[in-house]
This record gives sequence, C-alpha cells and structure tokens, in this order.
Amino acid sequence: MVQPFVLRWGIISTGRIASCFVSDALVDPGTRNVTDVAHKITAVGSRSVESAQKFITEFASGDRSIKAYGSYAGVFADPNVDAVYIGTPHTFHYENALDAIKSKKHVLCEKPVTLNGAELRSLLAAAKEHGVFFMEALWTRFQPLTLEVKKLAESGVLGAPMTLHADLSADFGIDKLPTTHRILDPKLGGGALLDLGPYPLIWAILALYEHPSNQGAAPSSVIGAMVKTPLTGVDRSTSFTVTFAEKGLAAQAILSCNLNVDSFQTGALIRYEKGTIAIKGPIYCPKSFTVKYLEGVNVTKEETKHFEYIGSGWHFQADEVARCVRDGKSESSLWGHDKSLLEMDIFDEVRRQGGYKFPPGVEKVV
Repeated sequence: MVQPFVLRWGIISTGRIASCFVSDALVDPGTRNVTDVAHKITAVGSRSVESAQKFITEFASGDRSIKAYGSYAGVFADPNVDAVYIGTPHTFHYENALDAIKSKKHVLCEKPVTLNGAELRSLLAAAKEHGVFFMEALWTRFQPLTLEVKKLAESGVLGAPMTLHADLSADFGIDKLPTTHRILDPKLGGGALLDLGPYPLIWAILALYEHPSNQGAAPSSVIGAMVKTPLTGVDRSTSFTVTFAEKGLAAQAILSCNLNVDSFQTGALIRYEKGTIAIKGPIYCPKSFTVKYLEGVNVTKEETKHFEYIGSGWHFQADEVARCVRDGKSESSLWGHDKSLLEMDIFDEVRRQGGYKFPPGVEKVV
C-alpha cells in the first residue's frame, strides 16, 4: 500500500479560525475518502509559549511532539515545518506571509489574503523568487458542494449563466462593540467588505469568471457603493455589481455584505438560461443546494442535494495544499493566484468608489 504524503504544518496565530483549521486538519483523511495525503501539526506560534501550549492542549490533544513557540519567528525557523497556515488579522497577513516565504515555507494565508492588490503582488513575487507554494485560504472553493455546483454549472444542462445574487451578512451588534474591535477598527482593516465580502465574491468567481465561455476575462465593470458607520468610518453595508461581458459571457453578479443585519437564507442564487441553482446559507460552508430546471417559466424538475462529512469543511483546502506541495506546484489550479488578484483588485475598486481609505501606514505596499 502506498503511504500518503504527509505535510508538516506550522500554525501562525492561536485564534478561533486557527483552531478550526487545526481541528479539521487532524480529522482522519479516510473519513472523507482521502488516502493520498495527510497532515501533521509540528509547530504552533503565539505571543507566548504558554498561549501556544494551551492551544496545543485544547485543539491538538496535547500532542507533545508539537513545538510551542512564543513567537512566529520560531515557527518560520523550524526545520520540521513544511508549510504554514496564517490565521492572524488581515492587517498582519503581508508581514507574516513575507516572513514565511523568506524562510522557504509554503504558505496558506487566511482571507482576505492582503489589504490590497499591491501587497498581494509583492507577496507573489517573493513566493516566486523563493520557490514556494502560496495560496489564499478560500476554503469554500474546495468543499464537495462547491465542486459539484461547478460540475453542474459547466455541464451545459442549464445553459449559460445570466445573473448571480449572493450575500453574506451578520448582525455584529456594532453599537455595543469597542471601536478597537477588529470589525470596526480601520487600523485593522475593519468593515464588511474585507471581512465578509470574499464569500459572496467567490461564488461570482466560480460561476462567472471560471465559466468556460468567459475565457478567463477580467470583469468589464465593477460598480460599488458603501454605507459607512459613523462610529469609525468603516463600511457597515456594501453592495457591488461585477459584470463579465468581455468575451463569450454576458452576465452580472450582484453581491452584498452587511455588519448590522443577518444574511438571507438562500445565500447565493445563480440564474441560468434554463434553470437556477439556489445555495442555502451560510455561503462560506453550505451543506445543500437546490436545482430547478425550467422550460420557459415552468419548472420541469427540481432536486436538492445534501452534503455531509466529518469536520467543519476546513480540511479540504489543507488537502489541496498538500497535493500541490507534493507535486511541486507554485499555486492551486482551483484557487490560483489570478483569482486572489481578481478579488483584491475588485475590493480596491469598491473601496475607491466608496471612499474608504485605510489610515496611513496600515497598507505595507501601495
């Protein structure tokens, strides 16, 4: 029997998202019918050794083989680390990722991967220079439901995509939060767009940008609008329309995100010439979608597909990283550098139109 390729991970940050990633990475791959790759946590970095050790105890069964570091530098220097997962707030992504790249570590960096397109381009140049794999942790793209939606959407049975609606919102109770909270503080890249916006946008990228008829074309237009909170000036509500009409596709995505109201239940709706795909929320980790086949306005067939697995959905992106590193790839074919660049360029344009500028010094590259 061929032994699986084992990727050795270092974890940067001990926050909630990092705990989700580690918990899932340690789920037996066999439970999701994966036999070619596996994962081992070998190091955890935090602001103190005690914090890192507490994290290991709580989320990695106290595994004594995992090294606890009181700094991120210790993880980057550890020869037993092949790849790092970066789960820090996004204002720190550029610095953390660059340090990892310079240490010759492969990188999986949480979304949004950077604050702007310039930071990302700088990181990609560094990753190329140092010969390491780099990917944004858009975990939704690798989940089984997403793969099935893409397969169905590109089969041609529904015809060409016409319009997509997607929303991710949450009532954060911002009036009761301190203005230093990450969601409100512009110094931490706060606001709805960067925190929630990647999830509506990933469905537009999947269904429209990736559609074969689009031929890899960039959007023909991006139109955005923001409502800012007077508390700190970050965007409280943002909507943006992304149009793809440069090549063979002529379709629009109408996307939104809010900090003061919950999402609607149908998180994403993709409308085609001959039917619809309705993806039930939450759109970052949906477990079911419903397809309606149409003749004119009449529904001729309707079916709902459900997806279940052990874990919370974070392990599929880890599997992708392991396969790419094993195969010597610099980027994923599912969520490549072009898609992260597209995401950041769209966000830059929406912020420009909305008049949301970060405080001086927050962006490390402009």
